[in-house]
Amino acid sequence: MKLAPAAAGIKDASHGSLATANSSSAYGARFRAGNLLAYVLSFLLTGSAIAKFIPVPKVADQMALVGFAGGRLTFIAALEIASAFLFAYPRTRFFGLLMVSAYLGGAISAHVGHGQIGWQPAVILGLVWLSAWLRRRDLQRHAN
Repeated sequence: MKLAPAAAGIKDASHGSLATANSSSAYGARFRAGNLLAYVLSFLLTGSAIAKFIPVPKVADQMALVGFAGGRLTFIAALEIASAFLFAYPRTRFFGLLMVSAYLGGAISAHVGHGQIGWQPAVILGLVWLSAWLRRRDLQRHAN
């Protein structure tokens, strides 16, 4: 007599596992997109650091306007490349996220402090945090 509720329970359980499989598949795609974005951003930050190390004249002139020239520019480039490498490597990505956030926050502050808008580091910082959000299932669970 209790066969109908049990059958209904089995039917619901099968749909639940299907929903879990779809959720897992969607998370896998988000995880891969987050990884790809993290690698692209790390590559971008590394290129920016190399342009400061060389120094590319246009980049050096722009950084001098904000107060970073000579040894200061080299120090900024070293911080940027270290942050990018830490962010690129999966085992140190959390610490790299903190370093990149601090670096780009300082860049925004330097731009604003010198009367510039600072939208470029703000956009990069937003994308860095987007890549972290895409990779972390626990952060996505709170967004729903």
